[in-house]
Amino acid sequence: MKKIFIMTGILIAIFSNSYAQADFSINGFLKTDNRMLTDDNYFTWNENQLGLKFAGSYSGNYHLYSEVRLRGFGFPEISRTADLQGKDNIYKWELEFREAYLDLYQFGLQDLDVRIGRQIITWGTADRLNPTSNICPEDLEDIFNFGEQSGVNSVLATYYLENFTFSGVYVPTFTPAVLPSGIYASALATPMELPEGMMLRKYWDKIILPEQKFTESSQAALKVGTYLFDYDLSVSYYYGRDDLPLLNKVTITPIDTLGTVDVTAEMIYPKMQVIGADFAGSLLDVGIWGEAALTLPDEVEMETIVVDSITKSIALKDDPYCKFVIGGDYTFKNGIYMNTQFLHGFIHERGNDDLNDYLTFRIEKKFFNDELKIVPIGGAISVTDWDDWQNNYGFVANPEITYYPYDNIETILGAFILDGKGDNMFSSLKDNDEVYFKAKVSF
Repeated sequence: MKKIFIMTGILIAIFSNSYAQADFSINGFLKTDNRMLTDDNYFTWNENQLGLKFAGSYSGNYHLYSEVRLRGFGFPEISRTADLQGKDNIYKWELEFREAYLDLYQFGLQDLDVRIGRQIITWGTADRLNPTSNICPEDLEDIFNFGEQSGVNSVLATYYLENFTFSGVYVPTFTPAVLPSGIYASALATPMELPEGMMLRKYWDKIILPEQKFTESSQAALKVGTYLFDYDLSVSYYYGRDDLPLLNKVTITPIDTLGTVDVTAEMIYPKMQVIGADFAGSLLDVGIWGEAALTLPDEVEMETIVVDSITKSIALKDDPYCKFVIGGDYTFKNGIYMNTQFLHGFIHERGNDDLNDYLTFRIEKKFFNDELKIVPIGGAISVTDWDDWQNNYGFVANPEITYYPYDNIETILGAFILDGKGDNMFSSLKDNDEVYFKAKVSF
């Protein structure tokens, strides 16, 4: 924990020492987030964050930016008296280095800008759900915070030519996505079915990361954007890997004659290419947007080993599949704001047979000179089988009340209410209804 405060202090000292010589700023936030299951009053989330953002320009030719978050997360893990002899087991802290990059303007050419360092690169025009944004891995630790991504060490070059913008990205090493934890650990997992008559005793899994070689771990992407008839348009290409693991090998070891078995599973990150396109603009007074991503995956073979018998099948076909999202928002004359999106294919879904449909929605209204914001209707609905949707659906409702008592301060009281039938993400979590309280101050 001392190292965390020392590193934070060093960063502040370095930037502060340069304050008199540059156009420099420090800002950030302090927030808390606590959640509790409604059925048994069980606390599921206990988080506090201090975020600091540093920015400075020493001349008109370059600019630097960094964001760090000092985070306390989780609950005490105490099982013996020795665990009480230190603060790390009682309250866990960590330092998250989200971004740290250098912008170089007119780098060699007058219309060429280059950004080097750890950065979060988000492509696409949809609201937080962007199938064309594949450069940075998903941060799914908070399953309800869709759209959160982790930074990657990379080089981003942007060239401006009249009404066109050309972007190129190179990422030397692969970074996997952060998966949900705690009671939501199985939310995005594909259930593994054992052959009939077998009973599971123990389960192990193993993740196989790509080798740290140029040909295995590097990623690259290109994007061309323009502005036409009051619409932002772009097309993009990504070459790299899926940031979510895929099961490709299972070893089943019999323990006794009653059918009891141990299972070892191996997972890899398959290679893929993604061709994307998006648009954003307005139709009359309605804001509209859309994007589509055609994924060209490499074929992944599935191997099942039972004693000396090996069965091979296909875990992921090399058939192209398309995810897309289209949405819009509108503010009525009475101040009610509405936002809705239709999504085909969620973050963890791949392959034509695995893509499902989702509808997200949010209606909000502000009162008392924007001091109070109420979201009576918000959430998402999923359908996995339209021919029998009554037994294959899921939904999450997210009503929320936000109160702004003073400038730069917000307090939020809300809930996640889940239900559904069949095999889908929301129905698998339907026993985990939660209420939450959040507070945040920005400075």
